Amino acid sequence: MLGIHDYWLFVVSGILLNLTPGQDTLYILGSSIAQGRRVGVASALGIIAGCVVHTLAAALGLSAILATSAAAFVIVKLAGAAYLVYLGVRLFLLPVSIASHSQGETSKDVLTAFRRGVLTNVLNPKVALFFLALLPQFIDPDSATKIAAFLALGFTFIVTGTAWVLVLALGAARIRGVFTERPRVLANLSRASGGLFILLGLRLAISER
Repeated sequence: MLGIHDYWLFVVSGILLNLTPGQDTLYILGSSIAQGRRVGVASALGIIAGCVVHTLAAALGLSAILATSAAAFVIVKLAGAAYLVYLGVRLFLLPVSIASHSQGETSKDVLTAFRRGVLTNVLNPKVALFFLALLPQFIDPDSATKIAAFLALGFTFIVTGTAWVLVLALGAARIRGVFTERPRVLANLSRASGGLFILLGLRLAISER
């Protein structure tokens, strides 16, 4: 259907890839531990919204620009790296009072976490290239419905990914609950997450295609 072949192999591949730790995983874990369940879930949903953007870009051929234009790749890469470092610094400097109290989860915090999740995912050019490289392998080159096939596979990946990132967010929030009465431990966990984000940003900045 739609020129898609080996669909269940794609589903299995997608699940395995979702389980592979990366900067999206660290962002969700860091947000959940630092600021609680609502912020963690919002972060996870933001990552998924970013995957929707990448799916649409791959279907419309926009991701091919990153694959063929060195300048476009570098621009997006450096923007993504700068944003990761920015998020890392904010987590690293998060006050103990915020790290230890769930009342910091205001509606503004939730919306901010969602927006940051979207940007963290969208500004990673390697995610765009991943969608562009993986999805065509399961689509017949002669298919007359390539865009629909891209969308079907992309949203299949998103469904499995949504389940996994929500498990991550809720699980990390439970870890936070264990340390509720230990604010300095929570603050140190937030700083550790911030440090990892800074390292990820630097690694992205110096990475090749």
